[in-house]
Amino acid sequence: MVILCGGKGTRFREETEHRPKPLVEVGGHPILWHIMKGYAAQGLDDFVLCLGYKGEMIKRYFMDYRWLNSDLAIELGTQKVSLLDSHMDTTWRVSLIDTGQETMTGARLKKVERYVHGDTFMVTYGDGVTDLNINDLLRFHQSHGKIGTVTGVSPPSRYGELGIEHDRVVSFREKPQSSQANISGGYFVFKRAFFDYLSADESCVLEREPLENLALAGELKVYRHNGFWQCMDTARDYEYLQRLWGEGRAPWRTWAD
Repeated sequence: MVILCGGKGTRFREETEHRPKPLVEVGGHPILWHIMKGYAAQGLDDFVLCLGYKGEMIKRYFMDYRWLNSDLAIELGTQKVSLLDSHMDTTWRVSLIDTGQETMTGARLKKVERYVHGDTFMVTYGDGVTDLNINDLLRFHQSHGKIGTVTGVSPPSRYGELGIEHDRVVSFREKPQSSQANISGGYFVFKRAFFDYLSADESCVLEREPLENLALAGELKVYRHNGFWQCMDTARDYEYLQRLWGEGRAPWRTWAD
């Protein structure tokens, strides 16, 4: 699983001025941790993180992960530290790769090609959570034989929707499910051949020529997900995710404690 973690998060400057967006915490854990827990809950725990903006902070988080997720006993005189109960995910393998400060998403992916093994790999962004069944997505990808699969989602509207006849409101729905076409929710699956569509040039944007050309070649399929999906682009998104977690209504929490 490749996770794109290098962007500057400019639309969420309140938090990202001080730390990379993947480390912004929801319920006391970075959003990145939530994404990885979702994958690991379905048996997928080998991660490659594409670092960029403030990437050293993500490295430090994983270097300190063991003691951050364990109960400790410290002898203050000698500073001897003993680990007590550990709550860490011991099976995860996390490769932390610096892909450049100004690099665009397609180039970041190209730059980790040598760290991706096998013919099938997954890609997502470091700011979106979902209750997607990853294994169902993978089976769909394997069934059609094309190079790529993108998960299509229909997120709730940000605003109330008015039903209008002339100048009269005939219905009002608060934040209904969007009736428009699906949007990309990330959560991609690719064959290794997709790397040939990418360039290591820093200007290569995954969502432009690489995916556009893959679609034109008839090699990109969509897996429609009608469940929960939410990215964390803005402070409003962040507050929404915090509220769901705090109220015990987080649909993306697909793992057992």
